[in-house]
Amino acid sequence: MRNSTTLAEAIDMSTGFTDFFATIGLTGTGLVTKGIAAVIAIVAVLMLLKLPTDPKAALRKGGMAIGTLFVAVILAMYGSSLFSTVTSV
Repeated sequence: MRNSTTLAEAIDMSTGFTDFFATIGLTGTGLVTKGIAAVIAIVAVLMLLKLPTDPKAALRKGGMAIGTLFVAVILAMYGSSLFSTVTSV
């Protein structure tokens, strides 16, 4: 006979996505902010992958791509607190 060990406490998820996102610490505003940051990060990586061969243009476009990636990281880390001051949820 097996002895089963309980690894986690049972959580009632009867209300669906609201309970799920509450358990991982994200609200609706937090999810939207993380989604926007993810899209901006993907755009920045695509900008880095499509750099031109001309060194001057590559430096300019690469700098813009790094700046865009920086904005995405800041938005992912602090976006929920930044947007919480704008709207009352």
